[in-house]
Amino acid sequence: MEKKGSGARGHTGRREFGGASQGRSLRKGQRSMSRASRARGEGSSAMTSTGQDSSTRQRRGRHNPQSPPQDSSATLKRGVKKGTAPHSSPNLAEVKKKGKMKKLSQAVEEDLIAGLQELDLNPETRVLVGTGLVFDEQLNDFHCLWDDSFPECPERLHAIKEQLILESLLDRCVSFQARFAEKEELMLVHSLEYIDLMETTQYMNEGELRILAGTYDSVYLHPNSYSCACLATGSVLRLVDAVLGAEIRNGMAVIRPPGHHAQRSLMDGYCMFNHVAVAARYAQKKHRIQRILIVDWDVHHGQGTQFIFDQDPSVLYFSIHRYEQGRFWPHLKASNWSTTGFGQGQGYTINVPWNQVGMRDADYIAAFLNILLPVAFEFQPQLVLVAAGFDALQGDPKGEMATTPPGFAHLTHLLMGLAGGKLILSLEGGYNLHALAKGVSASLHTLLGDPCPMLESPGAPCASARTSISCTLEALEPFWEILAGSVEPQEEDEVEEEEDEEGRWETAALPLDAWPALQERTGLVYDEKMMSHCNLWDNHHPETPQRILRIMCHLEELGLASRCLILPVRPAMDAELLTCHSAEYVERIRATEKMKTRELHREGASFDSIYICPSTFTCAQLAAGAACRLVEAVLSGEVLNGIAIVRPPGHHAEPDAACGFCFFNSVAVAARHAQAIAGRALRILIVDWDVHHGNGTQHMFEDDPSVLYVSLHRYDRGTFFPMGDEGASSQVGRAAGIGFTVNVPWNGPRMGDADYLITWYRLVLPIAYEFNPELVLVSAGFDAAQGDPLGGCQVTPEGYAHLTHLLMGLANGRIILVLEGGYNLASISESMAACTHSLLGDPPPPLTLLRPPQPGALASINETIQVHRKYWRSLRMMKTEDREECSSSKPVFKKLPKATSPVSAKGTTTPKGKVPEAGPRKTTLSAKECTLGHTKSKTAKAVLVQGQSPEQAASGAPPDQATSKETEGETAVDQRASAATTHVPDQTTSEEAAGEETEPIGTPPASCRDKESTEASPVQGAAAQQSPEQLTGSLSSSEVSGGAQEAPEAEEGLLGEAAGGQSMNSLMLTQAFGNFSGQDVFYAVTPLSWCPHLTAVCPIPAEGLDVAQPCETCGTVQENWVCLTCYQVYCSRYVNSHMVHHHEASEHPLVLSCVDLSTWCYHCQAYVHHQVRSPGGEERCPPEQVWGGHTPLTLSPRTCCCLFAF
Repeated sequence: MEKKGSGARGHTGRREFGGASQGRSLRKGQRSMSRASRARGEGSSAMTSTGQDSSTRQRRGRHNPQSPPQDSSATLKRGVKKGTAPHSSPNLAEVKKKGKMKKLSQAVEEDLIAGLQELDLNPETRVLVGTGLVFDEQLNDFHCLWDDSFPECPERLHAIKEQLILESLLDRCVSFQARFAEKEELMLVHSLEYIDLMETTQYMNEGELRILAGTYDSVYLHPNSYSCACLATGSVLRLVDAVLGAEIRNGMAVIRPPGHHAQRSLMDGYCMFNHVAVAARYAQKKHRIQRILIVDWDVHHGQGTQFIFDQDPSVLYFSIHRYEQGRFWPHLKASNWSTTGFGQGQGYTINVPWNQVGMRDADYIAAFLNILLPVAFEFQPQLVLVAAGFDALQGDPKGEMATTPPGFAHLTHLLMGLAGGKLILSLEGGYNLHALAKGVSASLHTLLGDPCPMLESPGAPCASARTSISCTLEALEPFWEILAGSVEPQEEDEVEEEEDEEGRWETAALPLDAWPALQERTGLVYDEKMMSHCNLWDNHHPETPQRILRIMCHLEELGLASRCLILPVRPAMDAELLTCHSAEYVERIRATEKMKTRELHREGASFDSIYICPSTFTCAQLAAGAACRLVEAVLSGEVLNGIAIVRPPGHHAEPDAACGFCFFNSVAVAARHAQAIAGRALRILIVDWDVHHGNGTQHMFEDDPSVLYVSLHRYDRGTFFPMGDEGASSQVGRAAGIGFTVNVPWNGPRMGDADYLITWYRLVLPIAYEFNPELVLVSAGFDAAQGDPLGGCQVTPEGYAHLTHLLMGLANGRIILVLEGGYNLASISESMAACTHSLLGDPPPPLTLLRPPQPGALASINETIQVHRKYWRSLRMMKTEDREECSSSKPVFKKLPKATSPVSAKGTTTPKGKVPEAGPRKTTLSAKECTLGHTKSKTAKAVLVQGQSPEQAASGAPPDQATSKETEGETAVDQRASAATTHVPDQTTSEEAAGEETEPIGTPPASCRDKESTEASPVQGAAAQQSPEQLTGSLSSSEVSGGAQEAPEAEEGLLGEAAGGQSMNSLMLTQAFGNFSGQDVFYAVTPLSWCPHLTAVCPIPAEGLDVAQPCETCGTVQENWVCLTCYQVYCSRYVNSHMVHHHEASEHPLVLSCVDLSTWCYHCQAYVHHQVRSPGGEERCPPEQVWGGHTPLTLSPRTCCCLFAF
């Protein structure tokens, strides 16, 4: 491939799906009203290309003292317009004076630039277009010199290039010239010593390269490896500049070598430099990006990326990978679901481990819907980086999975709704050349705005996937409000069936990777004649003719109408109406054309909430006909999607009765018309987001399995219109259509974006993907919009844009929005415009999370899920009593090959690390993951090197130095970065091979205990795996010198806190380490050195404490705890959990073990250090300092670590 210029080719041959607004005719009256409504709070912040709204900017201004004064200047400009400028001159002079004083300050200049870029001076600014592509032939200038069959080879990029040329994708992209990453940029992640070492490989001969490569795991080196790795990293950085510099909307870097396994000072798994990690740090430093999402869908866990960021709350890392209880490379327990990050970064590491091969598209999509998208919505990233490996594709020799290229198109589409569409894909793995090329092209199609191909049907995740997802959700639930109640306990009488449900509906044989060639993207139907339907007796009736006029005027004002294909409207034919309505009813409405005013009033009163005028029949006919015309255009390929701006609405209309402003059910008629065109029972999804339940639509399809009807509506326990129990969650359809009617009833007002989006993630989209529709129709009422006088809800235009975008991934992008209700003219105009933006391919703007989902909304969602779980396998995300499949508590075997081979493919291990290594041998162990019977406690894990003090083991590193690696002449310490600024050596390898046998991890034989461990847990404080004699021996000296240490919160582990309580096995350790065998595994737990809840500790009662006192509820004396607030005694979690119940009722935070005097804080979810005197007897600090002013107990000397055995 020839090198392309850095932007000259631009839009050559590109279909302008999301281009700039053109032909805008600004209507001042409409525009000022729109802005006024936003100022009153009836709408939401304006949609902008920068993806920021006013509330976000104001909040940043309050909390960031270095933020530029953009808010004040914007206020000043508004004040001038309002005639309030007398005080503006002094402020302006002051600003100028300060500007001169700080003129030479680079930091202030950068802040000013960043602030100006976020200013929303023009709500109708041009929408960014263009997909960047970096593809450089120089990246093929290296290969394995001693193994021609090595899978990471130049042929990978050759195959991709041929596919992109074949599908004419190169000319549609904006080509960028690759550049070399500077050493300073690489040092944002990697150590200088490591970079220098890699740089010297340019001058090594083959023998030297082979020797050095042999010290790492699964890598090879070539004289050009360093330059190509620098070029690969620089390629991603170039796209970061282009996306954040508003040159393009999104991009892809087709590069090699991959990068996500590379650690700070360690090559690993074909990777030298971690491109995505460097790009994240680069975006933070240069572009002042505050929140970055990294998605890693490579089939191998990106342990390098995880270790770099797992204490950093500014980077959310999500990985979905093959794990198989640790049997798959890189064989790390840190790759399991229980690892969620450490310290301030806890909850920001998300692992979804697949424990079997053959996982399909539905499994990956389910993980995105249930985990990634909800968390990302709460996190609100400003940039999304994807470690885009394609080795999970069917046919890949490494992954052995069964995903398809269209599946990756869907994953890409789901991510495009985040961060205002700022999305960059960086190629990682993929070793089946044909599958790799197809996967890259599918994702690139989606980035360019092409619709996602349909997936195989049905799209339900398998049982193993649901187990992994459920485990991950349980691990993350304490950290993310939006995940509250995301998994429910399994009912005892609920038996999960893995039935074969392919026969539930007819499956069409559609091409999986058909990319339609469209002349236009979005069709629009509108006719002013529909305004002639009016209320002759009430000029203030909410269903006013102005509704459709205002919407159309706003679309023209924003230049959206000119980007659509305007289709002529025709009236519905009688044959089309009769597919849903009775002949008698059609004639009855037709007869109103000739009625007099009094007769019209009488006829309208005979229905529920209906007015009729002489033009009613004609307008209702046009509304239904407009929807049918749009269906014809979509199914014929004339347009991809469309909107119908019609009235009167239709979803309340029954087969033989008008109801709720509705006469003919336009969406229902359009659905039947689509099936008539197809000549079969086309699978159609009808989503009704009108705030009122679509009773008419439900009745028309309740026995039809070819139409899935989903409604979200105000129900208020049957008291909200149309009242009754028709909209209850228990209404699921009947006969063959049972399960195909889904009602989500809101039992109160004020439902907003969070409530609707979490319903999409947990319920609507999982069912929709399983149903796999061939056409999506939306009853698009906007009376749930903010400011609507009837709905009382708070959905914003941006919220509707997101709902629309998410539905666009279905049915090959064939989606039609038909206007229903909505009675605030400004709200419906802005909401429909936001939906039109999405249909045209514009990325939905970022949402500002004002609050988590309401408890009432979650209750309604869970109620509906419980009802429909029996019909839809995708809803069966449940807690189970046995998570062995997801837990690594059973032995995990790893093959330790002979060390004679200097290079090995992933899946085996070889010794790695900088060579030669010196210093003491270390023994390490990762903590076991918790099982369901244990609580979500957070255990600090400490690596204890023989001869090393606990203070050394707990020392931290800067946040950007995630782990440490043993270097020449130094002692290795595996640890996570903490808030401390102590510098540590380069990071430790994620795993080290030792020996040649296959042994279960966690219980090594005595002959192996002095060897390097097979896993070095990259956390501050991982417990050392040794024999009990070695462990107690090394601790004996540590206890003398080990004081209280500050340790970050760490991952979930097996520390069951019965209120902190320990298991019975752990109690043995407090009894002089008695009765332990050489196979026992020990864990060192570093407690908090200080707890903010110590003020809750009250003085000891006058009568003192009796540690032998029984539980006040059950009377047991087996394992009790005393509450340090009220001094009541209750039993532990592992007895009858009465102390847990006491905490839940009283919210008292601190409890003390009657067995070993350890202290647990419920609020901190951690043990708290309470040593009053050192082991030597001298007083370390006054008791009042330790206990926040109180001296509740005289405690015997204890070490700062509590030790447990399992």
